[in-house]
Amino acid sequence: MIFGLSLTTFTLLHVVLSLVGIVAGLIAIFGLISGKLLPGWTAIYLLTTILTSLTGFLFPFKGVTPGIVLGILSIFALLPAIIALYGRRLSGRWRGTFVITACLALYFNVFVLFAQLFAKVPELKAIAPTPASPAFGITQSIVTAVFAVLTFLAFRRFRGLQQARA
Repeated sequence: MIFGLSLTTFTLLHVVLSLVGIVAGLIAIFGLISGKLLPGWTAIYLLTTILTSLTGFLFPFKGVTPGIVLGILSIFALLPAIIALYGRRLSGRWRGTFVITACLALYFNVFVLFAQLFAKVPELKAIAPTPASPAFGITQSIVTAVFAVLTFLAFRRFRGLQQARA
């Protein structure tokens, strides 16, 4: 039991938070690429992604796992994104800090999504039984390349709050 929830219910909550965060994050990033800050989607993305990381730390585990490491990295990416957006209002270099760290945290969530898909979906597990399998590596390489392009485009096209309000 975690917070009075069965492990199954807690896992479902964690997965739902993660999926909502990924969808909201993709919408927010595509908003940045089109030069717009989407405050509602961005807030949902940031909140659910923080909650995804925090709930991930509450699962019973032994030692440090790749999920724990990515959760820590996600928190370290989200903190400057939140400071840049809400504390510094995207002024000066904080605009770039926000774009890069928000995209990085979303990338971590999508990376974990694909890792979990390969671990839990029998058809995917059959073609990539371990993270060292070529199919897993190719998939994660594609995910990395896609996020590199999305981050570059968001960084180049989103100019900050003045542009977003215009």
